[in-house]
Amino acid sequence: QPPAFGFLFDVDGVLVRGSQAVPAARRAFQRLSDGGGRLRVPVVFLTNAGNCLRSAKAQELSQALGLQVSPEQVILSHSPLRLFSQFHQKCMLLAGQGPMEENALNLGFKHVVTIEALRKAYPLLDMVDQSRRPKELPPPTTGFPTIEGVILFGEPVRWETSLQLIIDVLLSNGNPGAELQDIPYPHLPVLACNMDLLWMAEAKMPSRFGHGTFLLCLENIYKKVTGRELKYEALIGKPSTVTYRYAEYLIKEQAEKQGWKSPIRRLYAVGDNPMSDVYGANLYNNYLKSAHQNQVQAGVKRNPQAASPQTVDHLKLRKDCNNSVESCESILVCTGVYRHSADDPSKMKACTTETVFHGHRDFRFDPSLVEASYIVQDVNDAVQLAFKKENWS
Repeated sequence: QPPAFGFLFDVDGVLVRGSQAVPAARRAFQRLSDGGGRLRVPVVFLTNAGNCLRSAKAQELSQALGLQVSPEQVILSHSPLRLFSQFHQKCMLLAGQGPMEENALNLGFKHVVTIEALRKAYPLLDMVDQSRRPKELPPPTTGFPTIEGVILFGEPVRWETSLQLIIDVLLSNGNPGAELQDIPYPHLPVLACNMDLLWMAEAKMPSRFGHGTFLLCLENIYKKVTGRELKYEALIGKPSTVTYRYAEYLIKEQAEKQGWKSPIRRLYAVGDNPMSDVYGANLYNNYLKSAHQNQVQAGVKRNPQAASPQTVDHLKLRKDCNNSVESCESILVCTGVYRHSADDPSKMKACTTETVFHGHRDFRFDPSLVEASYIVQDVNDAVQLAFKKENWS
């Protein structure tokens, strides 16, 4: 019997914590696989990580789970940028760490500049660390391209350098070596990947700063300096609807490659973070309901997310992806950011309402969107729950 459902698995806090696999993860994938190690249902690994290559994340997951994961099953925070072709020919400044240039080229961008290259071209811009200040006045910079947009891949290492240079680029309209005239507004396009304020690693302290914390700094500095709001051309990664639409597309692509004829009707999104995993799945579930009522435009306006850059209007997927999926249910596990005090999962209440809003500024807080459809102890329990609902063995 071909499956009519698929899984969207978060990675950190669900399948791994730092470099260590969560014990329940291998048991879950033994359930999901046949005797030959092939998955019996379509699976996408939906992570807000972005400081690595898709192929490297697939290899890491293969080792952690004990089965072969292909890059086509992995969505990193920046993966949907391949859909934003209107920026692929522009000269884009990259901020983050890891193989940013290779990632950008793989996504279709043709002309990119890193923060480090910009710093070397204009050494007088980066002045916080006294040990890195130039000892002599450098000669004028020549031949450096005008920057036409900014891609924020993930949290950088030297925050003060990235914050300073990104602000310089926005205030100078891409020419940070020029004298400042009138501050341009709207500013250059900014595309940001991953809005997570916090994430779970091996530390006993509950959560580490994520890229959302860096964005918070950048937004507040820009507003303090200019008196205006920093605007995003795109905010992608969970909980953005664009990212879940892309995941649905890859789920259907897997099903077709396996020769499963039944349409995929239901998605189960398994995560540990109420603000990104649960919020994103519930937001997408609302979108699916609206789409099936032939009220896509009305539904997008009602959704508590930012305006046009995050709607599916940008996507080429609309013509490639029929509307067979009817729901996206959120399953919250207790092995990562979210913890529950009860030892007995049967006593858990499906209520994760946060007293402090950890989401991004452009996503209005709706308490119902951080309430998981189900709460279970770990990812193995999540798979069992979905199998039971689907009457699947």
